[in-house]
Amino acid sequence: AVSVHPAYLSLWAAIERNAACGKRFRPRLLMLAYRQLGGRDPAAAARLAAVYELLHNAFLIHDDVIDRDVVRHGVPNLSGHYANKSRRAGATEEAAQHAGMAAGLLAGDLVLAGAYRLHESVAADSGVRAELSAILDHAVFSSIGGELLDVEFARAVEMPSPGEVRTVARRKTAVYSFEAPLQAGAVLAGAAAPAAATLAAFGRDAGIAYQIADDVRGTFGDEADTGKTNSGDLREGKRTVLLSYAASKPQWGRISELMGGAGMTAAEVQKVRDLLTECGARDHAVQLASEHAHAAVKQLGEEIPAALAESLESLMHSLVAGLHSP
Repeated sequence: AVSVHPAYLSLWAAIERNAACGKRFRPRLLMLAYRQLGGRDPAAAARLAAVYELLHNAFLIHDDVIDRDVVRHGVPNLSGHYANKSRRAGATEEAAQHAGMAAGLLAGDLVLAGAYRLHESVAADSGVRAELSAILDHAVFSSIGGELLDVEFARAVEMPSPGEVRTVARRKTAVYSFEAPLQAGAVLAGAAAPAAATLAAFGRDAGIAYQIADDVRGTFGDEADTGKTNSGDLREGKRTVLLSYAASKPQWGRISELMGGAGMTAAEVQKVRDLLTECGARDHAVQLASEHAHAAVKQLGEEIPAALAESLESLMHSLVAGLHSP
């Protein structure tokens, strides 16, 4: 980057800062599956695990552009950093926002390309490499499809069905966050095909539970804990399980009047939260997350080592813990 221009080096530095706060959740899943299924080359596994962390960061950067979010983990995200930089240089608000979006698009592309470049360097024989490439390709293909549906549903006049909302959760989140890392770890470890298939099935329900729980926390959670605004989904009008359920209730008229648009006041956001709780949407979403978490655990058959199954079951309990109304 230095050989191109100092400005390019600054973009890479911003990418590094953007990635520094992550919990490394997806790499941890991959390494867990790899170790518990008998993998013996931790360096190769760590390299593959880093692929999924890069993939996650690419999606986050692009997702922030799509959602026009400028804060993550309580500080300006990559787009927000570049927008603020432009403002300090005297740019108009429109120009500053464009600078932030442009930097986000370019950075996300760089990180996605980096994930594929790193994937090519993972030590594995040709058959395993082909399987791993198919898993990664499917994760990218599915996630982009899910993101598109998320955007389209947010713009639609009619509320998507509960099934359509869960389809978004699976395609946008479950495949790349759970199914792919667990399956990739199993394949790299040389596990039998049934074990990899079982982990993918576990990941499907686990990822849906995760996304529903994330939507609940994204609306009702403490920003200090979630690292992101708890009003963004409501201002965006994001079609979550919460809204899909509320749309069939008497409170929906008032909710739909208040919700959507950057101009929502803090009082209006809180009123929508109260109405979502009043109509039962919060309890419904929590129950649905718990059901998918339970369904995920039920997938873990005898082909999965007991220690791995125990760890994954514990993960499911932690995902849905603390979601209920106080």
